[in-house]
Amino acid sequence: MTPGTVLVADDDAAIRTVVTQALTRAGYDVRAASNAASLWRWVSEGQGDVVLTDVVLPDESGFDLLSRIRAKRPRLPVIVMSARNTIMTAITASERGAYDYLPKPFDLNALVATVGQALEDSRKVDQPVRPRQVAEDTEALPIVGRSTAMQDIYRVVARMTQTDLTVMIQGESGTGKELVARALHDFSRRKAAPFVAMNMAAIPRELIESELFGHEKGAFTGAVSRYLGRFEQAHGGTLFLDEIGDMPMEAQTRLLRVLQEGEYTSVGGVRPIKTDVRIIAATHRDLHQLIGQGMFREDLFFRLNVVPIRLPPLRERTDDIPDLVNHFLRQNEKQGLPFKTFSAGAIDALRRARWPGNIRELENFVSRLCAVHVSDEISAAAIEQEFAIQQSPANDKVPGSYNSLSEFVENHLVQYFAGFQPNLPPDGLYHRIIQQIEVPLINATLASTGGNQIKAANLLGINRNTLRTRIKELGLSVIKTPGSSH
Repeated sequence: MTPGTVLVADDDAAIRTVVTQALTRAGYDVRAASNAASLWRWVSEGQGDVVLTDVVLPDESGFDLLSRIRAKRPRLPVIVMSARNTIMTAITASERGAYDYLPKPFDLNALVATVGQALEDSRKVDQPVRPRQVAEDTEALPIVGRSTAMQDIYRVVARMTQTDLTVMIQGESGTGKELVARALHDFSRRKAAPFVAMNMAAIPRELIESELFGHEKGAFTGAVSRYLGRFEQAHGGTLFLDEIGDMPMEAQTRLLRVLQEGEYTSVGGVRPIKTDVRIIAATHRDLHQLIGQGMFREDLFFRLNVVPIRLPPLRERTDDIPDLVNHFLRQNEKQGLPFKTFSAGAIDALRRARWPGNIRELENFVSRLCAVHVSDEISAAAIEQEFAIQQSPANDKVPGSYNSLSEFVENHLVQYFAGFQPNLPPDGLYHRIIQQIEVPLINATLASTGGNQIKAANLLGINRNTLRTRIKELGLSVIKTPGSSH
């Protein structure tokens, strides 16, 4: 007796053959078709215990067929296959009610195991069928890549959009942690409510509790009115706590209490405030190491690390570089930069590079090439030339008497730590150093673009409105050369 019947639909004869052979060897009875009509007829007749279908069929979208199958036989598990390996494919499959999503090319052993698990789950009579809601926004998300590592992430993200589980995103700086957090929000039931982000590393430690939980008027010097914290701002939506590893211990204790009790009090307040937010945390640091050093609460880690997602650095997914470059080129064109193409040699050069700044560094590199190179096609020679400019010792200079940024920071700190003096620097060191670097950095970038603020913003990797605001706030003079414009 066979363990069950699998209905397969794929217009590729080779895939039908390979899948049929693998499932038959595993003991299943297999019926395979090249179109949706045949598959739907079998399903309508009550045949099949598991369905395995491609997304692109000659007579109907696999997703539309999936919706009809769910309506007619809601307990029949449907596994979706697709060569369109994007995060939207995974999310749409999950929203339409697919049991699982398998990107092509797939591992046959994994496919057989998935079919077996689907069959086992479908026979659990008391297993609830989760309701699904189809997202109205079907535009592609800015999470790009078809590598195996990214496909695993897409599948987890697709499943987590259907829940309120707390997610911990770990990855090096520049790997796209906030993009994943936004995807989890934008395709969840909370998508109509706010998405509020807070970067722990960018806020002075003494202000973190006030920023998180808000404060009452008169709670401390300078608190001239009541302030709504991030928890209240994100009510009903998602609170993204970036660089959670930089959160002070006292704030960690308060956050743990909120996660346990679902309420908190503002700084200086006495009235408990109920909270309804989904928490997504992110860090580039090793939290296990911080726990061992007594710098991060282990109980808070377990509360936050319900569903871990690790984002691979770019060096582990270089096969995604062509897709990433094309994505950035389209973005640049929308922002007013001339459209460029990259030669095959240029792409190879990019794939050989190190990219310590990961995707963010690649994005800025592509924008810079589009802004400064005249040719419509970026060649391998242009890539190597740009690398040489970046690696030049002169490129590491900072204004003043310091030869490098690291020397500047070290000299800034030496007054506090030389001779092991007990006087530690006051809090806010990050912001003080950034302020001292920001003026020469913006001035140098504007000078290199002839005063063109659009090009300067792209080179810096910031929004041009942000650049204009900073120019005004810092009182900088913009000298434009002939032919340049805003």
